[in-house]
Amino acid sequence: MTKLTKETIKEILQKRFQEDCHTKLSLIPPPSAFKDMRKAALRIKDAIEKKEKIVIVGDYDVDGVVSSAILAEFFDDFGVSYDVHIPNRFSDGYGLNPAIVERINADVVITVDNGISAVAAADLCRQKGIDLIITDHHTPPPVLPDAFAIVNPKQENCPFPNSEICGAQVAWYLSAAIKEACGYEYNLGKFMDMLCVAIIADMMDLKDINRTMVKSGLKLLNNFERPAFAAIREVFKKERFDGDDISFLLSPLLNSSGRMEDALFSYGFLRSKSKKEALARLDEIIAINERRKEEEKTLLETSLEFVNESDNVIVVWGKEWHEGVIGIVASRLVKRFKRPSIVFSLKEDCAKGSARSVMGVDILSLISKQADLLLGFGGHFGAAGLLLLKENLELFKKRINKSAEELNIKECAIHDESLGEIEPEAIDFELLEILENYEPYGQKNPKPTFILRGVKIKIDKPIGKDGRHKKLILQCDEKTMEALYYNFTQEIKSGDTVDILFSVSRNDFRGLVTPQLLIREIL
Repeated sequence: MTKLTKETIKEILQKRFQEDCHTKLSLIPPPSAFKDMRKAALRIKDAIEKKEKIVIVGDYDVDGVVSSAILAEFFDDFGVSYDVHIPNRFSDGYGLNPAIVERINADVVITVDNGISAVAAADLCRQKGIDLIITDHHTPPPVLPDAFAIVNPKQENCPFPNSEICGAQVAWYLSAAIKEACGYEYNLGKFMDMLCVAIIADMMDLKDINRTMVKSGLKLLNNFERPAFAAIREVFKKERFDGDDISFLLSPLLNSSGRMEDALFSYGFLRSKSKKEALARLDEIIAINERRKEEEKTLLETSLEFVNESDNVIVVWGKEWHEGVIGIVASRLVKRFKRPSIVFSLKEDCAKGSARSVMGVDILSLISKQADLLLGFGGHFGAAGLLLLKENLELFKKRINKSAEELNIKECAIHDESLGEIEPEAIDFELLEILENYEPYGQKNPKPTFILRGVKIKIDKPIGKDGRHKKLILQCDEKTMEALYYNFTQEIKSGDTVDILFSVSRNDFRGLVTPQLLIREIL
């Protein structure tokens, strides 16, 4: 097999972006590219001028919390009166529903990152004389809510050219449209730091407009002007944040409060006015996140007992499994078994599920084929939520596995993202610079992984609080390299010779920058 050269690697990565159009912020589409955007902005302008009651209804994940924070800060900066309601996962369920509408006093309700399926809530808003403005990015159902305005790039006849954007981006665009309608002078670029977190956390495609926004956002994020991010930097001793830090540090922290208690903790944290306030709020969130980790560990161990490794789609369930962590457990199962996974929590007669997928498999499409069995479902390509009667679980499991037979799940497995084999001598500072030039990595721009064969483990050292990670010294031909193996699932020890799948990261120790291997898999 021909091994990769640095020049070949550059060519492969460059091809990923050859169709991108919006490569600068100055080139991104205007707010008017959205269907109903101007209608929504003019209604909000009217509400502002008449001092009507405005209520923002968000969602409890990172995207929903950031969406709420962006619109709220925008309103604050112009002295607009409003309330924010972020549904509680356990007492409210997902998104706008009739019970929430009954509780709020409003003339205008604006949903962010939810609402596209809120048919009953929209009908109640009509009855109560509330103008409902829905901003969302999830796939619309066959019947849309009867709302005053719907802003969603995925709805029919919406001319916006990039449908795969997150809810926070739609909320940001709504702010831009309101600014335009009201004639405000305002720098919307101030939100790019939060936007890049939401885009990566919600697993949006990192191409075109999303890539442009994330690159801009990372620069702002690393200025640490927002107290919340300055606090995380200080506590976790980070010199700078990159895409992996968003995926594996910021996102889990911000998600934890919505998973375990109430997303208002994270909303308040992002809205902190000073680093002192942010540090105090961060202490609470870190404690919540530690509880989340323990719950996740316990549930993962329990779920493994029910896995059928011959299935195309892993489907497991249990009575009152913690709803806040079933999505993370699904992600862990994907990583371990290299196939889409759905984890259900049973409560009374219903099963509430969270699904995650492997690269190249549209999990929402697979779920939608079982729509006649479901009480509700929604999401996007890589992640989805669903609800059904528990009596239909066995049939659902059988049918979704049958639907997946036509897909070659193994070919879509995570290790097939590998660019190919590489010589150990090619792993150097120059390669690191090439790889960093094509950041940020994520959906549709996966972090390049490579294969090394005949690697000898010279030293293995358990690290981390409970020894779940390993630090390794590797020998391949004449080259010695340092590697990390996080959450290892395959036992290895000094003296073993193995083939590895890995990515390359920056190790910045006392000013000396060297490439460091991150092992994904022992092949």
